[in-house]
Amino acid sequence: MTSARSTYATATSRGLLSCHACDLLSPMTAEAEACPRCGAVLHHRKPASVTRAWAFLLAAYLLYIPANLLPIMVTQSIFGTQRDTIMSGVVYLWLSGSHMLSLVVLTASIVVPLLKMMILTLLLLSVRRGSTWRIRERTRLYALVEVIGRWSMLDIFVVAMLASLVRVGALATIMPGAGALAFASVVVLTMLASMSFDPRLLWDALETSSSLIEFPHSEHARTH
Repeated sequence: MTSARSTYATATSRGLLSCHACDLLSPMTAEAEACPRCGAVLHHRKPASVTRAWAFLLAAYLLYIPANLLPIMVTQSIFGTQRDTIMSGVVYLWLSGSHMLSLVVLTASIVVPLLKMMILTLLLLSVRRGSTWRIRERTRLYALVEVIGRWSMLDIFVVAMLASLVRVGALATIMPGAGALAFASVVVLTMLASMSFDPRLLWDALETSSSLIEFPHSEHARTH
């Protein structure tokens, strides 16, 4: 009986490699050379992809806690000093009636970074285990991470805009807090983790699985 996995043909099985920048297929012998289309260096797989992705991702997990606990914005006025975290800002917007804006900030600043880290963790663990479960869907998850990553800096943009727009001298001063630096670091680290991860590794498990399936049949043929 033919395995369902045999219906999938990968570039590696055909002696080809794809450019990680533009997806152009080139012969395997062109590895370490420049891509004919975009000029990027061709690699069968990104060097040390999993190791670098794990390093960036674990650092992002560590900084995610202070990013949400430390103040992201410090407001100094004649009424005193107010320190706002991401969550306190979400609560303030909700209580002030800006429900839609509150949900946008909650999604972009808390849900999206955590979702990115969880997806990358799932992908890295599946590569580690050599899983062939829903490879297409996992590849689409990686594409989703690439798409939503650009929305993760919303809070940093808001603080920067407020700091530049509020010009009232001694009456009030808005400055980014320590949480803003931690949050920006989380965003950058998750972007680096995503860039370091090579989605082609997901399909390598298919090659390994196919060879393991075929091996017993060949042994059976030789013994009979």
